[in-house]
Amino acid sequence: MDLASIFGNIDIYLFDQLLRGRIAPGMRLLDAGCGGGRNLVFLLREGYDVHAVDEDPRAIASVREMAAALAPRLPPTQFRVEPIERLSDPDRCFDAILSNAVLHFAADGAQFDAMVRSMWRVLRPGGMLFCRLASSIGMADAMAPLGHGRYLLPDGSERYLVDQARLLAVTAALGGTLLDPLKTTLVQDQRCMTTWVLGKPVASARRLQP
Repeated sequence: MDLASIFGNIDIYLFDQLLRGRIAPGMRLLDAGCGGGRNLVFLLREGYDVHAVDEDPRAIASVREMAAALAPRLPPTQFRVEPIERLSDPDRCFDAILSNAVLHFAADGAQFDAMVRSMWRVLRPGGMLFCRLASSIGMADAMAPLGHGRYLLPDGSERYLVDQARLLAVTAALGGTLLDPLKTTLVQDQRCMTTWVLGKPVASARRLQP
């Protein structure tokens, strides 16, 4: 079996978390905004307790089909059509939450905060929130503001963008801890993608305010 069959089209920065043991067998995981499940192939194949949500019914249908082939023990109800800002899971029930290329689709700052707050609520103390999202870090002058925190990027897309100060402020408001320094990849004069990895302290009681 080749590497692509084992790992699928996994995000390389998520793969780094696997290599460092932050995502380990036996964990209960949520892919928040899973799309077609590009990051779930290995996790399903290796017996993780995978859950996933997405607003697109076609994406969830695709993930259910994948799970039926790779992890038939998992009930299809663990893959749901649901907005991230209104997760129906109980508090503190996941060991790790993945949000890959999702948060920059927020309509404005209020929706961004609601999505982050919802994921934080269902993350157990001691758990990890892994996010990859578009930002303005390193290319702020190339982004054209459209209002409400949204920008036109040089690649022609429209995104809700954060900067370093915003991510650090949200981290502090959550009472979270940066497990890694913020890492931003600049894609040749087109866009920038930031990796934001938070740990939820066991004793933290602070919450992000709307």
